[in-house]
Amino acid sequence: MTPFAPLREQLQRAAETFSAGILPGMVDDVERALAESLEIFPVCHHSPASALAMVRRLREKQPKVIYLELCEDLLPVLTELRNCRLPVAVQAFASTVEGFPAGSGPLSVVAPITESSAEYQAIAYALDTPDVELVLVDRSTDHVFQWLRQQEEKATDVAIELGDLRPGFAELEEHLLHHGKVRHWSEWWDQYVEQPLAGADYDTYRQVMVLVGSLFRRLRPERPGDDRDEERERYMWTRMREHLAASGTDPADCLYVCGAFHAASRVEQFGLEAAEPYEITPRTSTKWLYGLIPSSHTAIEEQFGLASGSVSIAAATWDKAIKRHNVRPFQLEGQKGTKKRAAKPVVAKNRDQAADVTDRLTGFLATPPILDDVDEAELLGWCVDLVRLARRNGYLASTADAIAVYETSILLAGLRNRARPTPYDFQDAAVTCIEKDVVPGRRDVRRLCEILLGGDRVGQVGYEALPPLARDVYDRLAPLGLDLEKRQIQRALMDLEARPELAPCSRLLWMLRYLLPDDAVRPIMGSRELGQRSIQESWDLALGRHQRSIIELGYEGVTVEQVLEQRLRRAAWDEKATAARALSAVEDSIVFLGSRRFTDELGARAVELLAAERSVDEAPEVLRRIRRLLAHFRATEPELPRWCEEFVTTGYAHYCTMLPTAFVAEDTGVRQVAAMLGFLFTMESLALSLGCDRSQLEIAVKQSHPEAPAKVALLWASHFQLGLLPMAELRSRCEGLLANPLVVPSFPLYISGFVQAMEPAPALAPFVVEVLSKAFARLPDTVLLPWLPNLITTLREQAPELVPVLVREAGRTFPGTLAAVDAWTPPWSVRQAAPVVAAPVSSGPVHALLASHPASTDAVAGLLGVEGAWSAPSGGASPACALVAEHPATAEAVASLL
Repeated sequence: MTPFAPLREQLQRAAETFSAGILPGMVDDVERALAESLEIFPVCHHSPASALAMVRRLREKQPKVIYLELCEDLLPVLTELRNCRLPVAVQAFASTVEGFPAGSGPLSVVAPITESSAEYQAIAYALDTPDVELVLVDRSTDHVFQWLRQQEEKATDVAIELGDLRPGFAELEEHLLHHGKVRHWSEWWDQYVEQPLAGADYDTYRQVMVLVGSLFRRLRPERPGDDRDEERERYMWTRMREHLAASGTDPADCLYVCGAFHAASRVEQFGLEAAEPYEITPRTSTKWLYGLIPSSHTAIEEQFGLASGSVSIAAATWDKAIKRHNVRPFQLEGQKGTKKRAAKPVVAKNRDQAADVTDRLTGFLATPPILDDVDEAELLGWCVDLVRLARRNGYLASTADAIAVYETSILLAGLRNRARPTPYDFQDAAVTCIEKDVVPGRRDVRRLCEILLGGDRVGQVGYEALPPLARDVYDRLAPLGLDLEKRQIQRALMDLEARPELAPCSRLLWMLRYLLPDDAVRPIMGSRELGQRSIQESWDLALGRHQRSIIELGYEGVTVEQVLEQRLRRAAWDEKATAARALSAVEDSIVFLGSRRFTDELGARAVELLAAERSVDEAPEVLRRIRRLLAHFRATEPELPRWCEEFVTTGYAHYCTMLPTAFVAEDTGVRQVAAMLGFLFTMESLALSLGCDRSQLEIAVKQSHPEAPAKVALLWASHFQLGLLPMAELRSRCEGLLANPLVVPSFPLYISGFVQAMEPAPALAPFVVEVLSKAFARLPDTVLLPWLPNLITTLREQAPELVPVLVREAGRTFPGTLAAVDAWTPPWSVRQAAPVVAAPVSSGPVHALLASHPASTDAVAGLLGVEGAWSAPSGGASPACALVAEHPATAEAVASLL
């Protein structure tokens, strides 16, 4: 016994368990699938080999019913595939959900379809062949999210891949890639599965696919509580048994198309003879909408984690394989973007598959792969075309590079145990020989290879298959005279004065600008704001590139106006909505919709939100928007809407109540307090005319006792605006701050408060210029220099509208020429002469009365502590009497009137 004998025995037992359990079990899975009376067709999505085998089997068997692994509620949409250019995706969408947790929407299920997929071949055969029924048997889209909810998984967008076949065991995938001398899974699948099965007979194809599916299924990591795959299999077999019982169809005339993973199922409901019942839960009340959206090879690769360029290579392999094997694939009648290929009628054999099952796996696994000779013409064409394409994209490529790519491709293929270079070998060789340190353009060599081998094919949904909203958009933009289905950016020029019939197009484009991504509809010239309409407009339109976004708008409504109204309503009634957001919705409704009823409804909602707010964080936005709306209504309406008046009175009372707290709250900024004061002072006249009391504001200001320097400056400005603080006293306080060395470091904060105070008190602009000038003159550099950048950024971010006011006031205050600076004296530095107080004139009947009876006046003076003497009455007439006596005409005319 050696020290490692126990370990050796343990590993030996593990190997025996693996070989005795998993490997024989894989063979059992194959035998079980082939023995089923309902013929099972295992597939891998986007696999040319699966598509070739499907075409051959359909022409040979000609089934009457095809059961397809796809969400059962997507069937009505498949008939519209003939109006599209592949690739496209079938989509189920729900914007509002019922029966699911709050906040889980919107929900979306996307299933992409390409021509080189076995599923599309089955769909095309079933839809264009008389007396053939297509039945989708997978769980509905509603059940997809029901099961996600049961497993406590949160998802808003689920991608369904038909026939997904990729190992879930990471170590196995890494092992396969390492020993296969390939870089990623797509390349391994192409070399070891696609190429050998492309020319294999149907029985060999079925057995190999089920075997691979069984291997991946058995080596899949355990996922406790996650039995979605098994639930799907129970669901599909239950649906197929129900259909066969209801229709009475012979199972021999049916074909079940599913992923190879599901073909090796071991659930109790597997097979038509299974007696184990399975209860299908009802759907929720969620309303699902269905449609087709454009897709692309790149989108499919990104959606399912495939290698870049793999779907394009699969499409190129498919085109080449149907020519090589002389196969006529199925295509939907009228399919866009493809040439209709005539189908050869084949006599159906309909043999009994159970009786004809033979072992094809042994021979297939024991036979070495057939090494095809190098296709010199094809490889040379790739190399020459790549060099030409590289030159167009800025690479200094030459004929020598084409030769180098050719030889390197053959070398790499030899190192990877294949005689014929694949597109992946060609890509690696091109990168090695042509790629330099710097990419001269936007595309590197690998991207150029993808373009050369087929490029990123982008699908398109035809006009007939579009939802009503999308068709309405295209119809309403038809006067522009542009082909909006093109993917290129197109320029639309509109002279709205010369061609007023284009005004509806302009209005629609502005609404699309609001709803679609920024680069879908981009204005080059023109604007649309409150009270503004453009005379001429210029647009860059890329609706063809964003067809999916337009289609998804169709899930929300029938017209663009309806969708816009719903979004504005949703924003205003959202649980996190604020008064500022509601006012923004009001403004958008006026600009885009022009519905007075809807605008009043949004305005009333803004009043409710303002009254319920407990913070003033959005006070600047509220002030800016309500000012603009009031100016608009005053210019366009005979009177203000009722909701505007209620908003002003509610805001006046609300901000008066919140003002003392905001002054002392540390989390409330100076900008917010200044905006509150700006609302109160600028809306004061309107609020008072609507019944508000000014004493509310006075009490609120007097109850405010801030400690922060900037807010103290705001409070002083409020006192000045209310007449409680004269300008002389305000100037004296600032002088005292500058004279106090302890306060000098914080004096810039006072200045920031005064700058913000110009919002509620515009009359302070000369004083702010004066304070800034004194600060620049008297503050030390250690205080002034660090503060200046902060002042500039604060003005730029929080109060950009106040900068022109400051500049204008400074222009009026300072000299306009350099020569005048030396002789200039600041106006606040000029000492004003004290006013001369004229001595009181002791004349008139009042003075005569008091002088005649001085006792009462002396008593009052004694109580007040005033000492003085009585002056002698003036003997002459007063100046007024002298003036009237000199010019008596005016007095006589008044006397005659009286």
